[in-house]
Amino acid sequence: MSRGVLTHIAAIVIGFAIGAVAGYAGAGGSTDTPATPRVTVTATSIATETSSTDSSGTAQKARSGEIPGDGTYVVGKDIKPGTYRTDGPQGGLVTNCYWARLSSTSGELRDIIANGNTMGQTTVTIAPTDKAFTTTGCNRWTKAD
Repeated sequence: MSRGVLTHIAAIVIGFAIGAVAGYAGAGGSTDTPATPRVTVTATSIATETSSTDSSGTAQKARSGEIPGDGTYVVGKDIKPGTYRTDGPQGGLVTNCYWARLSSTSGELRDIIANGNTMGQTTVTIAPTDKAFTTTGCNRWTKAD
């Protein structure tokens, strides 16, 4: 064999040897402590607002000009008549906002004057003749008029 061929073969063998040693050291053959993976924890909180109810199941009196959350509110006692607006469902697992204007708080289906089940922003006018307003899964209602 010629001297040039032997030089090339020697260079290839040396290159493989260096690569094998470098690969062995990178694969855990080194005495260095392996890098510890970083763990990132992200905490997410979903805040919901609800109102408490008294023993009759009626929501406590809302602040003037708003209906704070889930519950049944007596018109003239808990809330004032007028036009109210909400941004829609509370979000998260709650995908719909239900509301109803009621002629009574008896719980009968026939007491519903008007109702809706919306997935977005909505406006409702509560008449002075309405007896109650109920809402479930909606964000805060604010007086629009």
